Amino acid sequence: MGADINVDVLVIGMGPTGLGAAKRLNHINGPSWLIVDSAEKAGGLAGTDTTDEGFLYDVGGHVIFSHYKYFDDCLDEALPKEDDWFTHQRISYVRYKGLWVPYPFQNNISMLPKEDQVKCIDGLIDAALTARVANTKPKDFDEWILRMTGEGIADIFMRPYNYKVWAVPTTKMQCQWLGERVAAPDIKTVTKNVILNKVAGNWGPNATFRFPARDGTGGIWTAVAATIPEEKKRFNKSGEVTKVDAKAKTVTLADGTTIGYGNLINTMAVDHLVEKMGDQELIKLSKGLFYSSTHVIGVGIRGERPERIGDKCWLYFPEDNCPFYRATIFSNYSPYNQPQKDVKLPTLYNADGSKASSSEAKEGPYWSIMLEVSQSSMKPVDEENLLKDCIQGLINTEMLKPEDEIVSTYHRKFDHGYPTPSLEREGVLKELLPKLQDMGIYSRGRFGSWRYEVGNQDHSFMLGVEAVDAIVQGAVELTLNYPDFVNTRQNTERRLAQSFTYDTKELPSHSRKASKAN
Repeated sequence: MGADINVDVLVIGMGPTGLGAAKRLNHINGPSWLIVDSAEKAGGLAGTDTTDEGFLYDVGGHVIFSHYKYFDDCLDEALPKEDDWFTHQRISYVRYKGLWVPYPFQNNISMLPKEDQVKCIDGLIDAALTARVANTKPKDFDEWILRMTGEGIADIFMRPYNYKVWAVPTTKMQCQWLGERVAAPDIKTVTKNVILNKVAGNWGPNATFRFPARDGTGGIWTAVAATIPEEKKRFNKSGEVTKVDAKAKTVTLADGTTIGYGNLINTMAVDHLVEKMGDQELIKLSKGLFYSSTHVIGVGIRGERPERIGDKCWLYFPEDNCPFYRATIFSNYSPYNQPQKDVKLPTLYNADGSKASSSEAKEGPYWSIMLEVSQSSMKPVDEENLLKDCIQGLINTEMLKPEDEIVSTYHRKFDHGYPTPSLEREGVLKELLPKLQDMGIYSRGRFGSWRYEVGNQDHSFMLGVEAVDAIVQGAVELTLNYPDFVNTRQNTERRLAQSFTYDTKELPSHSRKASKAN
């Protein structure tokens, strides 16, 4: 019995990866295709929620910075007007012992108390001496930290912060994923800055970033989805996958529709995919992948943005006086991320939990904070009291004052929050992804291919684009297979051009021949 619908390429999921695949398929205008999603709108883990009061919150901290021209062009096509975007200079700090230490912490130990400066410098010197005689690669993330920063910075910041982020100890993580994610300190520069009491400048690819003026990060992806023909998209039950039959090459949707495909680009979590396939061997294999859940907490406050908050973007919290590892001043990204000043809202309660002085709805202005808390089997969370604990954490870190008026709260848990680069991860992926691909299934995306180092929005989008080119043209999937290469190239016209050609002189030597398939 044949399927109800037959296509050359079926795409599961309308997050950045699925939409990247759909955009490329639409540009090629060759194979027949369809994209499906169980949600009512596009965005996936790059979506945005809006509270009843009108406060917007992303699914965690997302900003737009890019390694690819193709990605930039697709976003500019979806949101082409100058007033569609705000451009920001990153202003980020680490909260430590009541101080705001400029990011990255390891480059700015000149801001620490003297006794901590001594610990950090001692550790950096020891690390530099050890590096001279080391003849093996670090066996895990913890050893990488020690080799790069020494015991002082490791104990003060790197170990506690990364545990709060990943919800696993650094000894249980590999270090191949790091690339441009973590700044390696230069001992000479750090020492000079300590002596001269100087602060290091901005570092990293997101020192300047874009953010959409309206509708949050999710607004980007609904706009991108709007550029895709309506007849190619299916949402809700008519887009929810309940079964994948890899042998018959069919997918069954929640409304009973069956779709036959030639190749499948999957962007749902790969552990969920193999469950829907019912393949016991792959299910067992996928159990070796570890992930953490993410709680996103939002707090809307009445009043002018305090001077202590200023123009801060996102902030890091390694200490245990708050449950969150990162706070984003979400109202600083766009004036439309919260209700306008003339909107009248009642005060729910004061930050210290005390009753508001009046139940009457009053005007703003308003500002907002978005918090992220990780959870795993190795790092449990009191979910029932998490919102209250986070607000107390905001008071403990002087982000809020006890008398601040809270007018809106938000709490949502995302079961699959971070794909952990565990020690076992690479062994699983090197077996799992090729087995799926042999079945005509390209599993890609933040959790589809489980590689955090290429899990930003631009990476995720291009994982979809490159999967299509691999299917249609036999092209090399650079982002999936060479993350260091795509992360270290300069952001220039030599990156992925709109014609999607590569400068083969810059490719890793063993991939040059395959690249000619473009």
